[in-house]
Amino acid sequence: MTWLEVFSVACGIVQVLLSRINKVSNYFFGILGILSGMYVYFDAKLYAEIALNMYYLIMSIYGWWFWMANKTAAEQPITRCNRQDWFKVIAIVLIAFAVLTIILHRVTDSDVPVWDAWVSATAWAGMWLLARRKLENWILLNISNLFAIPLYIHKDLYLFAALTTFLFIVAIFGYLKWQKIIQTQTTS
Repeated sequence: MTWLEVFSVACGIVQVLLSRINKVSNYFFGILGILSGMYVYFDAKLYAEIALNMYYLIMSIYGWWFWMANKTAAEQPITRCNRQDWFKVIAIVLIAFAVLTIILHRVTDSDVPVWDAWVSATAWAGMWLLARRKLENWILLNISNLFAIPLYIHKDLYLFAALTTFLFIVAIFGYLKWQKIIQTQTTS
């Protein structure tokens, strides 16, 4: 365990707690955690996780902009996925999984290419939904978390496994909190 891993995990905890309570400042801490975590993943040869973190970085910048772009309200409203959103989610997962699996098999020395690709592909879709402020982001992120926990244990990244377990639990409460927010939005 390195100080960089500890720092990345601490930023991740702050980020998800701020996301759960619907605070745009979650992206600042997310960006710090992403950048520091990429170095840790490189040492662990989790290359799809690095690609995922590059995507997280782009989506965090996009999400920060999207949440702040509404000039008539302090925050964009949270909404549910429609059929078109689900089509995009499935496309993101399938395309990302296929591309990452092929790249990890052919280009890297990864010992867990399929597992690493699946964790990243489902998280990519979840992060896209989070940036679009869709309730179902919590579901996709937890699918990723469910597979990431044993992957991190396999790679001896116990602090990241603990963080991901924490994120799994927080995502459950995030989903419930966002459901309440949606109900409040519709009754206002």
